[in-house]
Amino acid sequence: MVRKPLNGPSRGAVLPKSSNGRRSEFQMIDEIRNRSEGSARGLVLGIGDDCAVLRQRNGNDTVITADLLIEDIDFRLEYTSPELLGHKSLAVSLSDIASMGAKARWAMLSVGIPGGLWRSKFLDRFYDGFFELAGRHGVKLIGGDISRTPDGVVVDSIVMGEISEGRALQRSGAKPGDIVFVTGSLGGAAAGLRMLQEGHRLSKGRARSKVARSRENLLMRQLAPEPRSELGIWLAKRQLATAMIDISDGLSSDLAHICEYGQALPSNHRW
Repeated sequence: MVRKPLNGPSRGAVLPKSSNGRRSEFQMIDEIRNRSEGSARGLVLGIGDDCAVLRQRNGNDTVITADLLIEDIDFRLEYTSPELLGHKSLAVSLSDIASMGAKARWAMLSVGIPGGLWRSKFLDRFYDGFFELAGRHGVKLIGGDISRTPDGVVVDSIVMGEISEGRALQRSGAKPGDIVFVTGSLGGAAAGLRMLQEGHRLSKGRARSKVARSRENLLMRQLAPEPRSELGIWLAKRQLATAMIDISDGLSSDLAHICEYGQALPSNHRW
């Protein structure tokens, strides 16, 4: 998050190309945003931030975010459990809501699984993890879909939240000279992923030694991240931040997004 923000979308900004010369994910998002430009009743903020913002008639704005998790791209079943995957499917969207300073209220969840998992307890366990986290954050599941896929698990998570009218923290709020702050510690999820790739797994029993507990903590940072929902709401209510962003893509990448949608940072910016 940023103590004061960096400001409004930089039209025509040149986004980095992928290493193979094709359009990067961010270039595609920029092109889609340009095609969808235009006013719509009740729309405050569209494509380009962590959430879209819709104006209600009761003095609140609704923030909406969507996340897609695909097996072998965003997770591997050999690394995780159905419960942890259910948790993460909601957590990634709750983090986006928190980055706007809003309170998450409702969720819609669509899941596609192959036939082999359909005949198992996978979905029951998956929803156990989802509902455990939803209960802790006061989020109500209001819809979604379940279907079969020819191969691999696909999860589509949509979460909606509320915030007082005009108070959603947008990336465009940041300005040159702002100081950048990060909540918590960095690198834990990346370290957990590296450990999983090297063959480490969560222990079935309680970790006893300090080293074992530290290892488990890093694995859980990757497998079951905890959204900073209360902190996001607290910062927004007290107007202590002018822009915030979920940094699940990494600090350097997501800070660049704030710079792109806000005003470019000067060469003497502070970290």
